[in-house]
Amino acid sequence: MFAKRLHTVDVRLRSKPFSNSLEVLVAPERRLLPLLTGGRARVTCRYRCGDQCSQHPPNTSDNAYFGQVLDQVLSRRGLLKAGAVATAALAVPALASREAAAATGLDFVPIRPNTEDAVVIPEGFQQQIVIRWGDPILPGAPEFDFDAQSPEAQEGQFGYNNDFCALLPLPDGRRVMVNNHEYVTEEFVFRGYDSENPTEQQARISWAAHGLSVVVLEDKKPVIDPLNRRITLTTPFELRGPAAGSEWLTTPADPTGTRSLGTMNNCSGGVTPWGTILSGEENFHQYFANADTVTDPVAAERLARYGISGGATDRKWERFDSRWDLAQQPNEANRFGWIIELDPNDPSSTPVKHTALGRLKHEGANIRVLDDGRVAAYMGDDEKFEYMYRFVSDGKMKPGGSGHARRHNTSLLDSGTLYVAKFTGDNPAEIDGTGKLPSDGEFDGVGEWIPLAHNDTSFVDGMSADEVYVFTRQAADKAGATKMDRPEDVQPHPKTGRVYAALTNNSDRGTDGKAPADEPNPRNTNKHGQVMELDDDPAGIAFTWRLLLVCGDPADPSTYFAGYDKSQVSPITCPDNVAFDSQGNLWITTDSSGALGFNDGLYAVPLEGPERGHVKAFLSVPRGAEACGPVIEDDLVLVSAQHPGELDGANADNPASHWPDGGTTQPRPSVVAVWR
Repeated sequence: MFAKRLHTVDVRLRSKPFSNSLEVLVAPERRLLPLLTGGRARVTCRYRCGDQCSQHPPNTSDNAYFGQVLDQVLSRRGLLKAGAVATAALAVPALASREAAAATGLDFVPIRPNTEDAVVIPEGFQQQIVIRWGDPILPGAPEFDFDAQSPEAQEGQFGYNNDFCALLPLPDGRRVMVNNHEYVTEEFVFRGYDSENPTEQQARISWAAHGLSVVVLEDKKPVIDPLNRRITLTTPFELRGPAAGSEWLTTPADPTGTRSLGTMNNCSGGVTPWGTILSGEENFHQYFANADTVTDPVAAERLARYGISGGATDRKWERFDSRWDLAQQPNEANRFGWIIELDPNDPSSTPVKHTALGRLKHEGANIRVLDDGRVAAYMGDDEKFEYMYRFVSDGKMKPGGSGHARRHNTSLLDSGTLYVAKFTGDNPAEIDGTGKLPSDGEFDGVGEWIPLAHNDTSFVDGMSADEVYVFTRQAADKAGATKMDRPEDVQPHPKTGRVYAALTNNSDRGTDGKAPADEPNPRNTNKHGQVMELDDDPAGIAFTWRLLLVCGDPADPSTYFAGYDKSQVSPITCPDNVAFDSQGNLWITTDSSGALGFNDGLYAVPLEGPERGHVKAFLSVPRGAEACGPVIEDDLVLVSAQHPGELDGANADNPASHWPDGGTTQPRPSVVAVWR
């Protein structure tokens, strides 16, 4: 739907300054956008991640800074460059193809940055709500009633704060949609909510509102179907892979360490080539109480490395179930922080937590198939100064959709090698923290994947394989990985194999005692993030990388748009999720666009030819909301609008948004469909 009349649109946009934006962006003044809101609302930070951005980052490792390894860089560069030759077939053609034809597929006029309480889309497009929080999806589930909620009702209804979204075909022409439900903001879910004295009923509703939903769609509308399913915080899971049965995964309810209950804080995810869903358990640290009672110094250090600290939690779930109380069940926290796999075509199947992919604050995982049939999974650990990871399977994917092939393929993530990334810049001495481009005109360099473990073999001194998988952050510290600016969604391009990573922001970069700017993270107090592009051969350990975007107000000299004319691009901040269309373009959703004073949204950017780097805003979500989980098809776009109306001072008694139903209704996180 985006491919028509592209040449005309692009010529028009490039022939004059970007005029479809806020007035403060219009040339010739090129003034910086005002910082109207200063970033994400505190209430969102509190409930989504336990306010981790205002805490000291838990990574206190002394991994070498780039300025300290310059001599090592020079001595190793020959080796790394030689290793990167293996990726020649994947080398970024855009660097040598500026004369190529304009990218196709982006035939729309960018929307204006705005603060509307609506989903804003380009002229010539339509939209409709696909599903809302509370809509019934299982037989017998009641219609949503904000003032008559119950755990039983929520277990049959679409969950809260939908994030990742996937759309898969069914043999009869219908589609099955899978959505993550990241977290619950209780102040917006219950009138008169008392955070010091929540009720058990409220806690159990929240448990049911977490997890995932599987919903069959007919013509962009949900229907009750046997495939429909809710995964919640009480759904049984299987722990599989090399750490299953570890002493650090056993609990009184599960002395085998192979069965767990539920999933939570599911952020992004991916669709596997064999048709299952991968989902990342992210900010699990905030749910566990009484870490301050742990006296064993090793155990306390392990908890602290994941940001688990203090006494009572914000939600007080420990009052109603001892699994949330580390004083009573010290291993329960270790049973979260995994990549899960769910088969949406088998509602009776038990979802799996894959220990071979390590325990992090996983944003998600995305798969690339190697030439020899093995698979690689790429992952980000979403916190300041955390790392990027890769897993390469031992087994090879079997083609086809037979039961045998599916059973085999769903075991591929149980055996293989887990790696963590180390990045080296080409010009480390030129990085001063301002975002100034190096003399070679790009932020780029080489890197290597450092092996952490292969099945029952650890490559980290002083740590067993079980310890590497369960306490992966500490293993990566010891391995000397590069501290990044909140690595979130990391995805391989379906056509080129190049890997794109959203690095959302890091306001602590370069502050006292924290890692300073380096070439992959070139700005101190980085409020706006960047998007990285890697050429990686998963069969080897060497790669090359470059920054595609350094985000923010285009008038800010620290921003960079792959060398494209910055007067023509849409302002973009805090990249979060990425996706690709059939034409090969990159699509990006944002989290915390309040940092530039306007609503979050969905953006498109060509990756090839003279239009490479031409960022265009396609839609924006309502005030206070985050744009998540994009699905990009030729004739349809799906976007999750998460936590609409989450602004400081607002709550269920004083809503700041009435989207999607208008009037005086409560805001409801929803999936929206857009088409031409």
